[in-house]
Amino acid sequence: MNYENVLISPVLSEKSNELREQGKYVFKVDPRASKIEIKEAVRKLFDVKVVDCTVMNMGGKMKRVRGRPGLTSSWKKAIVRLAPGETIKVFEGV
Repeated sequence: MNYENVLISPVLSEKSNELREQGKYVFKVDPRASKIEIKEAVRKLFDVKVVDCTVMNMGGKMKRVRGRPGLTSSWKKAIVRLAPGETIKVFEGV
């Protein structure tokens, strides 16, 4: 799996903004990616030292469209902790 295909998008929410202050960054990742592949992708794409990676599968939510029940897609989320003093410039707006 290519490193460009492992990370799908950053997750931008209030909770992820609070985690960023602790040196943790949240990404939506490919469901087939392992922790090691995610660490390597972040390390190579952003040139930072990754200390830890936590992965969780997010289940789809029930939604209603025109009165009929449906389900949103399930996805995989990774929280990546960087070494102290390391930041990802894309998130900082620089």
